[in-house]
Amino acid sequence: MPIRIYDKTSAGRRFSSVNLNAEVTKTKPEKSLLRPLPKKGGRNHSGKITSRGRGGGAKRLYRLVDFRRYDRDGVQGKVVGIEYDPNRTAHVALIQYTDGVKRYIIAPRDLQVGQTVVSSATESVDPKPGNNMPLKNIPTGLAVHCIEMTPGKGAQLCRSAGNYARLSNKEGQYATLVLPSGEIRMVHVECRATIGEVGNPDQQNVRWGKAGRMRYLGRRPITRGVAKSHNAHPLGGGSGRSKGNRPPCSPTGVLAKGGRTRNKKKHSTKLIIRRRMSQRYGLVSK
Repeated sequence: MPIRIYDKTSAGRRFSSVNLNAEVTKTKPEKSLLRPLPKKGGRNHSGKITSRGRGGGAKRLYRLVDFRRYDRDGVQGKVVGIEYDPNRTAHVALIQYTDGVKRYIIAPRDLQVGQTVVSSATESVDPKPGNNMPLKNIPTGLAVHCIEMTPGKGAQLCRSAGNYARLSNKEGQYATLVLPSGEIRMVHVECRATIGEVGNPDQQNVRWGKAGRMRYLGRRPITRGVAKSHNAHPLGGGSGRSKGNRPPCSPTGVLAKGGRTRNKKKHSTKLIIRRRMSQRYGLVSK
């Protein structure tokens, strides 16, 4: 059972569950593929906080994941092990190619140790989980992940645990994808994708149970705007509990619900056939 619920020995255990990471076969990471990951506390290059509520957390090392796989075309790789990655919800697979090069890739579902993966740009390879090729060479109807949005840029779509997109059809220079959010979008057929679904689908069923486990992830407590003073938040201040008859917003006054943020003049808007459900009905910001 991938998700385990322990006995209710404390208040924190009562509503929490743990992912056993049953797919993981290798516990120690590859040293040559590790890089330091300093804490930023939600600050940008100039030191200003752009993501509120971030800071602290367990120390991590970044795993160099190969999202492009262009220089590995035609070279077979063997799966050495499946590893836990603290920087993402999905697991990563360590691949050792026949020329001795080692790389990390996002571990697809049902990928086993000892299997071989291959990527190719010119000819179609077997549509097995882990194989990488352009969308023009992938049969329609298959589930794909780690999808490029611009040829050569590297995978940007469907990279988190349990995610995948469905390749519905191909027409001309564009392929149509049904994304997990319900959005139907066209992507250039030269963009690459990896066959299969992303592994570790049970990650979405984990219940953290207590605030302390969120602090391990670097997420700090959030204070409601109405509980702050008038000079700290637009909803703060006043006598008693009152939000001043204005909609929810951030400390800088940006609307939190229903505000449109997407630029209508963006060139990629014409590639979206159907917006995701929450955007069409105004349930979240666009």
